[in-house]
Amino acid sequence: MIDSGMRRVKFGGWKFVQVLLALVLTGSIVAVAGVAFMSRASTRRTDLGNRDGTLAVCPDSPNCVSSFATESMHFIPPITFDGQPKAALQTVVDIVSGMDGVRIVAKDDDYVHCEFSTPIFGFVDDLELVLDCDESVIHVRSASRVGHSDFGVNRKRVYEILRKFDGADSASTHTTMASKDHTARVVTCQFHFGGIQAGF
Repeated sequence: MIDSGMRRVKFGGWKFVQVLLALVLTGSIVAVAGVAFMSRASTRRTDLGNRDGTLAVCPDSPNCVSSFATESMHFIPPITFDGQPKAALQTVVDIVSGMDGVRIVAKDDDYVHCEFSTPIFGFVDDLELVLDCDESVIHVRSASRVGHSDFGVNRKRVYEILRKFDGADSASTHTTMASKDHTARVVTCQFHFGGIQAGF
């Protein structure tokens, strides 16, 4: 009886060790995946920039909006203005500079690149502006650096800029042609890394 009991204790102890090892291994895998994902999220993209007056094409995922896009899922209206082009661009830069989590990483006479970072996880969205003096517009592209969906954050951000730029019209000659349909698609934010999927 004692021997049988000891065997049960030893067997139960080994099972506990197996479960503990499995938990530690799973945690390690998740941690490594998380570090790799965060590293990717913080890595600046190399395919951005002013491409002879245009910006990069949005990917198939819905976490990108652009005034150059032709499909409704990605299209956002450009900022239109009257008056001096450089003054209009500077007004937009001033608006963007006052928004939360922003960092301007590149700026010249007709192009601006900003990064918006979330305070907790550090996810990064890239906002780009390119000035078209001939058409009196400032084209805009805003996209999440990683993931699939974005809760409509990029679209909401651009509409906020459009709204604030439109508000500046009362004190200047700037105008904007924001779309009347400001309904943003609110979708579940899902990030994929290998077989791991997380939503929030």
